[in-house]
Amino acid sequence: METMEIIGGVLILISCLLIIVLCLMQDQKQQQNMTSALTGGSNDSFYGKNEGRTKEAMLNKVTRFLAILFVALTLAVNIVPNFIK
Repeated sequence: METMEIIGGVLILISCLLIIVLCLMQDQKQQQNMTSALTGGSNDSFYGKNEGRTKEAMLNKVTRFLAILFVALTLAVNIVPNFIK
């Protein structure tokens, strides 16, 4: 293995572990189904209105960024060595 493949593999492993940890840190979303409509359950709260500035929104953005990074790194580690040979 070349050093670039090793570095890429380590970065993939780190991003994978961070994605797992961030997904476990996030709260589960409430179901918006007929039961909540009949029982009067609603998400019209301060949290729902300020979703872009909360801890959950930040975790969501970081998780999305790491997932994109994971896919890009995986493609790079598998494609780039074919062109370098």
